[in-house]
Amino acid sequence: MGTALAVALCVAPGLASASSVDLFYERAVMTAADARCGLFSGPVGSALAAAQAQARGAALRGGADRATLNAVERRAAQKAGAVACDSTDIDAAAGRVRTAFEGYAKLIKMDYPGDVSEWRADRSSSSAGARWRLIQDTTFDGGRMVFGLAGRAGANRLMAVATFSDGGQPYAARLVLRDDAVTLGPYLDARGDSLEHLPLTRRLPPAGARTTYSAEARSRAGLDLLPKDVKSGWAFRFPAEAARTLSRLDPREAVMVEFLFAGDATQRAYVEVGDFAAGRAFLQTASR
Repeated sequence: MGTALAVALCVAPGLASASSVDLFYERAVMTAADARCGLFSGPVGSALAAAQAQARGAALRGGADRATLNAVERRAAQKAGAVACDSTDIDAAAGRVRTAFEGYAKLIKMDYPGDVSEWRADRSSSSAGARWRLIQDTTFDGGRMVFGLAGRAGANRLMAVATFSDGGQPYAARLVLRDDAVTLGPYLDARGDSLEHLPLTRRLPPAGARTTYSAEARSRAGLDLLPKDVKSGWAFRFPAEAARTLSRLDPREAVMVEFLFAGDATQRAYVEVGDFAAGRAFLQTASR
């Protein structure tokens, strides 16, 4: 395990030379070893977990399916479990991981580009009110929405903040996404188009394969969560389970936020899943 694995890990945190599945395996081995042996400080361990999530996303984009990656992760855990925590192999690999990830762990901001949109992560400290920690900004027919994780520190609340060109005031919102408990993978309605240019509206499954989370809180949005050029809007907070479900989805697919208005009117905004899981892991540095 030691030399070959450690050398491969030195390409971290990029996704450079190793295949995405191999890189996912290598990072999964060291994440499992860290969980068993306590190898890394909180920031380095969290950086490694974020890089593992990013490698998983790259593997899915490259055509690997969820079952294959789950099997790879199990194999990685078995490999890590077969080596003693005080072995020279573990010590050598852990040293190289620290070297590769210590700088990455000190980063405050990261961007995660996708096919259509990008996630922007910010884990800087703040004593002020809530702020966006992981955010995707999108426009839709009739308005604009910012969506992601907001809070004072870490990966806190999953929220949508929207403003409507007609001044509309939605009374509720719901997050619609693929139900990964009853599906085997994403629905990508390419119909002859390349996946890279597939609209987000064609990255959702049919109604029978969806699950929905209703917002558990609604309020006028504070200026701290509104885009700088927007003066008013509505904020909706979704359950914590919704963020966990979103983290498990394929990076190529999309989710939909529906805003409900009086008179059965609905407006919809779409979000690319992208590297949400990697961005969420990037934020979780202070929780270890």
